[in-house]
Amino acid sequence: MSGGNTVRPGDGRVRWNAGKSLWFGLVSLVAVVGAVPTFTLSAFALFAVSTALTLCAGHSVGIHRGLIHRSYRVPVWLEYVLTYLGVLVGLDGPRALVRMHNTRDFQQNEPWCHDYFAHRQPPWRDYFWNLHCSFEFAQPFEPRLDARVEADAFYGFLQRTWMLQQLPWAVLFLALGGLPWLVWGIFVRVAVSTTGHWFVGWVAHRQGYRGWHNEGAAVQGFNSLLLGALSMGEGWHNNHHTFPRSARLGIRWWELDLGWGFLALLRALGLATDILVPGEQSRAHHARPLPSEDPCMSPLPLGEG
Repeated sequence: MSGGNTVRPGDGRVRWNAGKSLWFGLVSLVAVVGAVPTFTLSAFALFAVSTALTLCAGHSVGIHRGLIHRSYRVPVWLEYVLTYLGVLVGLDGPRALVRMHNTRDFQQNEPWCHDYFAHRQPPWRDYFWNLHCSFEFAQPFEPRLDARVEADAFYGFLQRTWMLQQLPWAVLFLALGGLPWLVWGIFVRVAVSTTGHWFVGWVAHRQGYRGWHNEGAAVQGFNSLLLGALSMGEGWHNNHHTFPRSARLGIRWWELDLGWGFLALLRALGLATDILVPGEQSRAHHARPLPSEDPCMSPLPLGEG
Protein backbone atom coordinates (compact mmCIF):
# COMPACT_ATOMS: atom_id res chain seq x y z
CA MET A 1 0.00 0.00 0.00
CA SER A 2 1.16 3.58 -0.60
CA GLY A 3 1.27 6.43 1.90
CA GLY A 4 -1.91 7.54 3.66
CA ASN A 5 -5.12 5.91 2.55
CA THR A 6 -4.38 6.10 -1.17
CA VAL A 7 -4.60 2.75 -2.97
CA ARG A 8 -2.81 2.52 -6.31
CA PRO A 9 -4.36 0.39 -9.08
CA GLY A 10 -1.56 -2.18 -8.76
CA ASP A 11 -1.52 -2.42 -4.99
CA GLY A 12 -2.16 -5.77 -3.39
CA ARG A 13 -0.47 -8.67 -1.67
CA VAL A 14 1.13 -11.97 -2.57
CA ARG A 15 -0.64 -14.96 -1.07
CA TRP A 16 0.37 -18.60 -0.98
CA ASN A 17 -1.68 -20.69 -3.42
CA ALA A 18 -2.01 -24.22 -2.06
CA GLY A 19 -3.12 -25.76 -5.37
CA LYS A 20 -0.29 -24.24 -7.41
CA SER A 21 2.26 -24.99 -4.72
CA LEU A 22 1.22 -28.63 -4.46
CA TRP A 23 1.38 -29.09 -8.24
CA PHE A 24 4.76 -27.45 -8.85
CA GLY A 25 6.19 -28.76 -5.59
CA LEU A 26 5.34 -32.42 -6.20
CA VAL A 27 6.45 -32.34 -9.83
CA SER A 28 9.77 -30.76 -8.89
CA LEU A 29 10.30 -33.13 -5.97
CA VAL A 30 9.83 -36.23 -8.14
CA ALA A 31 12.10 -34.72 -10.80
CA VAL A 32 14.90 -33.94 -8.33
CA VAL A 33 14.70 -37.28 -6.52
CA GLY A 34 14.13 -39.46 -9.57
CA ALA A 35 16.18 -37.90 -12.37
CA VAL A 36 19.56 -39.48 -11.63
CA PRO A 37 18.41 -43.00 -10.62
CA THR A 38 16.21 -43.33 -13.72
CA PHE A 39 18.54 -41.73 -16.27
CA THR A 40 18.92 -43.53 -19.60
CA LEU A 41 19.86 -42.17 -23.01
CA SER A 42 16.43 -42.97 -24.42
CA ALA A 43 14.70 -41.24 -21.47
CA PHE A 44 16.88 -38.16 -21.95
CA ALA A 45 16.12 -38.14 -25.69
CA LEU A 46 12.40 -38.28 -24.90
CA PHE A 47 12.83 -35.40 -22.45
CA ALA A 48 14.76 -33.28 -24.98
CA VAL A 49 12.34 -33.82 -27.87
CA SER A 50 9.15 -33.41 -25.83
CA THR A 51 10.49 -30.33 -24.03
CA ALA A 52 11.48 -28.63 -27.29
CA LEU A 53 8.13 -29.50 -28.91
CA THR A 54 5.93 -28.32 -26.07
CA LEU A 55 7.92 -25.16 -25.33
CA CYS A 56 8.52 -24.10 -28.94
CA ALA A 57 5.44 -25.16 -30.92
CA GLY A 58 3.19 -25.19 -27.86
CA HIS A 59 3.93 -22.39 -25.44
CA SER A 60 6.02 -19.90 -27.44
CA VAL A 61 4.21 -20.16 -30.78
CA GLY A 62 0.82 -21.60 -29.89
CA ILE A 63 -0.05 -19.78 -26.69
CA HIS A 64 2.23 -16.73 -26.42
CA ARG A 65 2.49 -15.52 -30.02
CA GLY A 66 -0.80 -17.04 -31.12
CA LEU A 67 -3.46 -17.18 -28.44
CA ILE A 68 -2.25 -14.18 -26.43
CA HIS A 69 -0.91 -11.75 -29.04
CA ARG A 70 -2.72 -12.98 -32.18
CA SER A 71 0.40 -12.27 -34.23
CA TYR A 72 -0.54 -14.77 -36.97
CA ARG A 73 -3.44 -16.89 -38.20
CA VAL A 74 -3.69 -20.66 -38.61
CA PRO A 75 -6.65 -23.00 -39.16
CA VAL A 76 -8.68 -23.60 -36.00
CA TRP A 77 -7.66 -27.27 -35.82
CA LEU A 78 -3.98 -26.30 -35.83
CA GLU A 79 -4.57 -23.58 -33.24
CA TYR A 80 -6.11 -26.26 -31.02
CA VAL A 81 -3.12 -28.59 -31.53
CA LEU A 82 -0.58 -25.87 -30.75
CA THR A 83 -2.52 -24.73 -27.69
CA TYR A 84 -2.80 -28.31 -26.43
CA LEU A 85 0.97 -28.69 -26.75
CA GLY A 86 1.36 -25.47 -24.78
CA VAL A 87 -0.88 -26.76 -22.00
CA LEU A 88 1.39 -29.82 -21.72
CA VAL A 89 4.17 -27.49 -20.54
CA GLY A 90 2.35 -27.62 -17.21
CA LEU A 91 1.99 -23.93 -16.35
CA ASP A 92 -1.82 -23.61 -16.44
CA GLY A 93 -4.81 -23.77 -18.77
CA PRO A 94 -5.21 -21.49 -21.81
CA ARG A 95 -7.74 -19.10 -20.29
CA ALA A 96 -5.69 -18.55 -17.14
CA LEU A 97 -2.50 -18.06 -19.15
CA VAL A 98 -4.13 -15.37 -21.30
CA ARG A 99 -5.53 -13.61 -18.24
CA MET A 100 -2.25 -13.73 -16.32
CA HIS A 101 -0.19 -12.55 -19.27
CA ASN A 102 -2.54 -9.62 -19.94
CA THR A 103 -2.55 -8.73 -16.24
CA ARG A 104 1.25 -8.77 -16.12
CA ASP A 105 1.58 -6.74 -19.34
CA PHE A 106 -0.85 -4.10 -18.09
CA GLN A 107 0.85 -3.79 -14.71
CA GLN A 108 4.35 -3.59 -16.20
CA ASN A 109 3.31 -0.78 -18.53
CA GLU A 110 1.87 1.33 -15.70
CA PRO A 111 4.04 4.03 -14.05
CA TRP A 112 4.23 1.87 -10.92
CA CYS A 113 4.29 -1.91 -10.69
CA HIS A 114 4.31 -4.34 -7.76
CA ASP A 115 7.44 -6.48 -7.40
CA TYR A 116 5.34 -9.60 -8.05
CA PHE A 117 4.86 -8.52 -11.67
CA ALA A 118 8.17 -6.66 -12.04
CA HIS A 119 10.52 -9.52 -11.01
CA ARG A 120 12.51 -7.19 -8.74
CA GLN A 121 12.93 -9.64 -5.87
CA PRO A 122 15.90 -12.03 -5.40
CA PRO A 123 15.54 -15.25 -7.40
CA TRP A 124 14.49 -17.52 -4.51
CA ARG A 125 11.63 -15.20 -3.51
CA ASP A 126 10.57 -14.39 -7.06
CA TYR A 127 10.48 -18.13 -7.87
CA PHE A 128 8.31 -18.85 -4.83
CA TRP A 129 6.01 -15.93 -5.56
CA ASN A 130 5.43 -16.80 -9.21
CA LEU A 131 5.13 -20.59 -9.00
CA HIS A 132 3.69 -21.08 -5.52
CA CYS A 133 1.62 -17.94 -4.92
CA SER A 134 -1.05 -15.72 -6.45
CA PHE A 135 -1.54 -11.97 -6.37
CA GLU A 136 -4.56 -10.49 -4.62
CA PHE A 137 -5.32 -6.94 -5.76
CA ALA A 138 -6.34 -4.39 -3.14
CA GLN A 139 -9.10 -3.18 -5.46
CA PRO A 140 -10.88 -5.12 -8.22
CA PHE A 141 -8.86 -5.58 -11.39
CA GLU A 142 -10.10 -7.26 -14.53
CA PRO A 143 -7.51 -8.10 -17.22
CA ARG A 144 -8.25 -7.76 -20.90
CA LEU A 145 -9.92 -11.00 -22.00
CA ASP A 146 -10.10 -12.78 -25.35
CA ALA A 147 -13.81 -13.33 -25.95
CA ARG A 148 -13.22 -16.27 -28.29
CA VAL A 149 -10.92 -18.04 -25.83
CA GLU A 150 -13.38 -17.43 -22.99
CA ALA A 151 -16.30 -18.81 -25.04
CA ASP A 152 -14.54 -21.72 -26.76
CA ALA A 153 -15.64 -25.10 -25.36
CA PHE A 154 -12.32 -26.82 -26.12
CA TYR A 155 -10.36 -24.16 -24.27
CA GLY A 156 -12.79 -24.44 -21.39
CA PHE A 157 -12.14 -28.19 -21.28
CA LEU A 158 -8.38 -27.65 -21.29
CA GLN A 159 -8.69 -25.06 -18.54
CA ARG A 160 -10.61 -27.46 -16.30
CA THR A 161 -8.32 -30.42 -16.98
CA TRP A 162 -4.89 -28.92 -17.68
CA MET A 163 -3.14 -30.93 -14.94
CA LEU A 164 -4.87 -34.14 -16.02
CA GLN A 165 -3.61 -33.75 -19.59
CA GLN A 166 -0.28 -35.19 -18.40
CA LEU A 167 -1.97 -38.47 -17.44
CA PRO A 168 -2.48 -40.10 -20.87
CA TRP A 169 1.14 -39.37 -21.76
CA ALA A 170 2.31 -40.67 -18.41
CA VAL A 171 0.53 -43.98 -19.04
CA LEU A 172 1.94 -44.17 -22.58
CA PHE A 173 5.51 -43.37 -21.52
CA LEU A 174 5.34 -45.87 -18.67
CA ALA A 175 4.09 -48.58 -21.05
CA LEU A 176 6.74 -47.87 -23.70
CA GLY A 177 9.82 -47.05 -21.63
CA GLY A 178 9.09 -47.93 -18.02
CA LEU A 179 9.91 -45.71 -15.06
CA PRO A 180 12.76 -43.78 -16.80
CA TRP A 181 10.42 -42.57 -19.55
CA LEU A 182 7.75 -41.65 -17.01
CA VAL A 183 10.11 -39.65 -14.81
CA TRP A 184 11.97 -37.88 -17.65
CA GLY A 185 9.05 -37.53 -20.07
CA ILE A 186 6.67 -36.05 -17.49
CA PHE A 187 8.22 -34.94 -14.21
CA VAL A 188 11.66 -33.74 -15.35
CA ARG A 189 10.17 -32.14 -18.48
CA VAL A 190 7.47 -30.23 -16.59
CA ALA A 191 9.84 -29.19 -13.78
CA VAL A 192 12.50 -27.91 -16.21
CA SER A 193 9.96 -26.22 -18.47
CA THR A 194 8.06 -24.39 -15.73
CA THR A 195 11.15 -23.40 -13.76
CA GLY A 196 12.86 -22.34 -16.98
CA HIS A 197 9.84 -20.25 -17.98
CA TRP A 198 10.03 -18.40 -14.68
CA PHE A 199 13.82 -17.98 -14.91
CA VAL A 200 13.69 -16.49 -18.40
CA GLY A 201 11.08 -14.00 -17.20
CA TRP A 202 13.13 -13.10 -14.13
CA VAL A 203 16.35 -12.49 -16.10
CA ALA A 204 14.69 -10.82 -19.12
CA HIS A 205 13.17 -8.11 -16.91
CA ARG A 206 16.42 -7.37 -15.06
CA GLN A 207 19.51 -7.49 -17.28
CA GLY A 208 20.74 -7.69 -20.86
CA TYR A 209 20.92 -5.19 -23.70
CA ARG A 210 18.25 -2.83 -24.99
CA GLY A 211 17.67 -0.86 -28.16
CA TRP A 212 14.31 0.56 -27.09
CA HIS A 213 12.73 2.14 -24.04
CA ASN A 214 9.02 2.05 -23.24
CA GLU A 215 8.27 5.54 -21.95
CA GLY A 216 6.19 5.71 -18.78
CA ALA A 217 6.46 1.95 -18.12
CA ALA A 218 7.60 0.80 -14.70
CA VAL A 219 9.22 -2.33 -16.14
CA GLN A 220 11.50 -2.69 -19.18
CA GLY A 221 12.41 -5.80 -21.12
CA PHE A 222 15.98 -6.85 -21.91
CA ASN A 223 17.51 -9.07 -24.56
CA SER A 224 19.58 -11.98 -23.22
CA LEU A 225 22.13 -13.49 -25.63
CA LEU A 226 22.15 -16.88 -23.93
CA LEU A 227 18.54 -17.23 -22.80
CA GLY A 228 17.18 -15.73 -26.00
CA ALA A 229 18.58 -18.63 -27.98
CA LEU A 230 17.73 -21.33 -25.42
CA SER A 231 14.16 -20.18 -24.79
CA MET A 232 12.82 -20.54 -28.36
CA GLY A 233 13.12 -16.75 -28.72
CA GLU A 234 11.34 -15.75 -25.50
CA GLY A 235 14.51 -14.22 -24.03
CA TRP A 236 14.62 -11.45 -26.65
CA HIS A 237 12.39 -9.50 -24.30
CA ASN A 238 13.32 -5.94 -25.21
CA ASN A 239 12.28 -6.80 -28.75
CA HIS A 240 9.03 -8.23 -27.42
CA HIS A 241 8.24 -5.23 -25.21
CA THR A 242 8.87 -3.00 -28.22
CA PHE A 243 6.91 -5.07 -30.76
CA PRO A 244 4.45 -7.05 -28.60
CA ARG A 245 2.29 -8.11 -31.55
CA SER A 246 5.21 -9.28 -33.67
CA ALA A 247 5.47 -13.02 -34.32
CA ARG A 248 9.21 -12.61 -34.71
CA LEU A 249 11.01 -12.08 -31.39
CA GLY A 250 14.63 -12.48 -32.52
CA ILE A 251 15.20 -9.59 -34.93
CA ARG A 252 18.92 -9.22 -35.57
CA TRP A 253 20.90 -11.93 -37.34
CA TRP A 254 22.49 -13.25 -34.14
CA GLU A 255 19.19 -13.40 -32.22
CA LEU A 256 18.30 -17.07 -32.71
CA ASP A 257 14.53 -17.53 -32.56
CA LEU A 258 13.45 -21.14 -33.01
CA GLY A 259 9.82 -20.16 -32.56
CA TRP A 260 10.08 -17.89 -35.58
CA GLY A 261 11.72 -20.72 -37.50
CA PHE A 262 8.77 -22.97 -36.71
CA LEU A 263 6.33 -20.28 -37.81
CA ALA A 264 8.28 -19.78 -41.03
CA LEU A 265 7.88 -23.51 -41.69
CA LEU A 266 4.12 -23.25 -41.13
CA ARG A 267 4.02 -20.30 -43.52
CA ALA A 268 5.96 -22.25 -46.16
CA LEU A 269 3.43 -25.07 -45.83
CA GLY A 270 0.58 -22.61 -46.32
CA LEU A 271 -0.70 -23.12 -42.77
CA ALA A 272 0.19 -19.73 -41.24
CA THR A 273 -0.95 -16.42 -42.71
CA ASP A 274 -1.27 -12.76 -41.70
CA ILE A 275 2.02 -12.95 -39.81
CA LEU A 276 3.01 -9.70 -38.09
CA VAL A 277 6.69 -8.74 -37.99
CA PRO A 278 8.52 -5.82 -36.31
CA GLY A 279 7.15 -2.54 -37.66
CA GLU A 280 4.67 0.21 -36.97
CA GLN A 281 1.73 -2.19 -36.95
CA SER A 282 3.22 -4.29 -34.16
CA ARG A 283 5.12 -1.60 -32.21
CA ALA A 284 4.05 -0.46 -28.75
CA HIS A 285 2.89 3.15 -28.95
CA HIS A 286 5.20 4.25 -26.13
CA ALA A 287 8.37 2.53 -27.42
CA ARG A 288 11.21 4.93 -28.25
CA PRO A 289 14.67 4.08 -29.66
CA LEU A 290 17.68 4.44 -27.40
CA PRO A 291 20.60 6.27 -29.08
CA SER A 292 23.81 4.28 -28.84
CA GLU A 293 27.00 3.59 -30.78
CA ASP A 294 26.92 -0.05 -29.67
CA PRO A 295 25.43 -2.14 -32.52
CA CYS A 296 23.91 -4.49 -29.94
CA MET A 297 21.99 -1.57 -28.49
CA SER A 298 20.90 0.21 -31.66
CA PRO A 299 17.25 -0.32 -32.59
CA LEU A 300 16.16 -2.11 -35.72
CA PRO A 301 14.78 0.36 -38.29
CA LEU A 302 11.03 -0.07 -38.54
CA GLY A 303 9.85 -2.08 -41.49
CA GLU A 304 12.69 -4.60 -41.39
CA GLY A 305 12.21 -8.21 -40.32
